[in-house]
Amino acid sequence: MKNDVPVFTGFSKDVFKFLNDLTNNNNTKWFNKNRERYQKDIVQPARSFVAGMYEFFNRLNPSIRTEPQFNKTLMRLNKDMRFTKGEPYRNYFLIHFGRFKMDTEFYVYFDPDNFDYGLFINNREDLSNFFLIKNIKRYRKEFLKIIDKYGINNRYELLELGKDTQSVEKKFNAGRHLDILTGMKMPILQKSLKQNNKKIYSPDFILEAIKTFSNLYPVYCFSVSPQPLKIIEEFEDLFGNIV
Repeated sequence: MKNDVPVFTGFSKDVFKFLNDLTNNNNTKWFNKNRERYQKDIVQPARSFVAGMYEFFNRLNPSIRTEPQFNKTLMRLNKDMRFTKGEPYRNYFLIHFGRFKMDTEFYVYFDPDNFDYGLFINNREDLSNFFLIKNIKRYRKEFLKIIDKYGINNRYELLELGKDTQSVEKKFNAGRHLDILTGMKMPILQKSLKQNNKKIYSPDFILEAIKTFSNLYPVYCFSVSPQPLKIIEEFEDLFGNIV
């Protein structure tokens, strides 16, 4: 337990029902009446999950935020209506682990129909904090070898984040799709679980997330550091090779 947050026992079995109901009743009157459901089915399990990931991320990379709080690791459902029009609430929930806003980050995402988790990559070459394109140009062969070593090929879907997030390749393979990956501004590598998958509602999802995020960590290193090979070597010394 961290900061008096209960131990994670799995996400609520009513999470998808709540988001479906919100989609059909996206107004403040309905939300205020169902605020207790929001806390019980969405917020409390999400905070417990984040707290449960603290030791892993603190050991992996202490600069990654792990506070189980909104605007840190949890995205609020309510929109800022000063800058947007239409419905007042998002019908999806995002848990994200990065160093700062719009960082390359690990995430868990659920909406009325989907449960996804993986790595979002900020691939903006013009920003000083991100290095994937530069590193691929410099270490292309090494990147391909690491992807193969970690068994990443054919295990993750490649998507492009945008107004309408779209699937680009159902099974990302660096040997065939690396130029596609580096040509995207906001690529995503993710896994998905169906709503009836028991992992979602089990404390074992913590282990699944740790395994997946560890597996994708070399890609993260290529995105956030000008010395990715050094960081990956340090990671392997600490954790071993996780596939």
